[in-house]
Amino acid sequence: MDLHALDLNLLKALDAFLREANVGRAALRLSLSQPAASHALRRLREALNDPILVRNGLRMELTPRAEALREPLKSALDQMQSLFAGDSFNPAQCARHFRLLFPDLVVELMLPEIMNKIAKQAPRVAIEVMPWRGPDGMTTEFARSLDLICSFMPDAFKGFHRLTLYKDSDAVAARKGHPLGKRLTKRDVFFAARHVAVVGRAQREDIIDFWLREKNLERNVALTVPGYVEALHVVSRNDLVAFVPRRLIASLAKPLSLIAIDPPIDPGTDEQFLFYPARAQTDPGSVWLRKLVMETARQMRG
Repeated sequence: MDLHALDLNLLKALDAFLREANVGRAALRLSLSQPAASHALRRLREALNDPILVRNGLRMELTPRAEALREPLKSALDQMQSLFAGDSFNPAQCARHFRLLFPDLVVELMLPEIMNKIAKQAPRVAIEVMPWRGPDGMTTEFARSLDLICSFMPDAFKGFHRLTLYKDSDAVAARKGHPLGKRLTKRDVFFAARHVAVVGRAQREDIIDFWLREKNLERNVALTVPGYVEALHVVSRNDLVAFVPRRLIASLAKPLSLIAIDPPIDPGTDEQFLFYPARAQTDPGSVWLRKLVMETARQMRG
């Protein structure tokens, strides 16, 4: 493809098509009429010599080449944004699209307040939370597309800078009126209770069960789910219990009618870390978002 023959304004249109995989939705994202968006798509198809979007039954889907362009294009657009941002950064004028890899725990605890701050400071900024994957499932291209990662694994993401986000401890979550109630503080009652384990993507078991096995202990796991929030929704409607971070129980205690019970075991402190790529070290938009996230964590700790 000859760059001299390509209108660089089409890159934003290409980004919209790659994100939406739909002409109508891409037109809305671009604030264009559908005919104008269709015209842009035709120009992109000619420039790339690829259809970009093809019909599969009743829906449209991206071609393999278009899929492969998603991550590099996002990185390129972010770098162009930084190039022209200069030393003065005004969040109110920022129209960046940031990609976060946050587990459901952090989404529940922090994202509502983060979005409140963004709405006030930078209403044109868009946030995309990607489905969680651990370091074992991290490709180079996927990692390059991320702006922030949150994880409890301190050394998991090589090539990223790390900050401590917050600390927590675990407690037993149960519904109000649970027949075992405060008796869950006793070891025999705790281990005999029917537990929900949380095993995320790329994990083999709940980290609590790994910790217990090292001490030749075993709890009664009746159900395994991929996320903490799912675990709490389940225990709110039956007599299962979940051994999960205290902050999360507190966050959902009122809407789900949950109680937190001190456990008879102490696995120590949980820590969540914030990771960001080296390219974001001095990028004004990335610095702003990182400070906003850390400010939200400080307020939560307070």
